[in-house]
Amino acid sequence: MTEHGHWSPVKPVTLEVIKICLEVRPKIEEMVGTDFQIFIPVVYSSQVVEGMNYMVKVLVDVDGDGVCVHALIFQALPCYGGELSVTKIQYPKPFNDPLIHEHLQK
Repeated sequence: MTEHGHWSPVKPVTLEVIKICLEVRPKIEEMVGTDFQIFIPVVYSSQVVEGMNYMVKVLVDVDGDGVCVHALIFQALPCYGGELSVTKIQYPKPFNDPLIHEHLQK
C-alpha cells in the first residue's frame, strides 16, 4: 500500500485493475472518438487520495503499431458509492512511453 498522496511504483496490472479498465472502456473510447479492436491494460500506478487514483497504460494497437492510451481513473471511496470516472487520457502514446504522473495530472 502506498502512503496517502504518493504514487506507487509502476507495476503489471492486477485482476482488479483490469476489471476497472474494462468498466471505463466505453468512456475512454468516447474521449478518444473511436472503438478499439483490442483493449489490453498493461501496467499501472496507484495513488491513495480521498478514494483511489489509477494511472494505467492500455494497449489499443490500432494497426499493429503498439499504440497505447494512458488513462487517469478515479475510484471514489465505497462510502461514496465507489464510482469510477476517467479524469484524463493521453492518446496516442507509443508502447515504450513510460507512465509519468505529472503528464496526466496537468
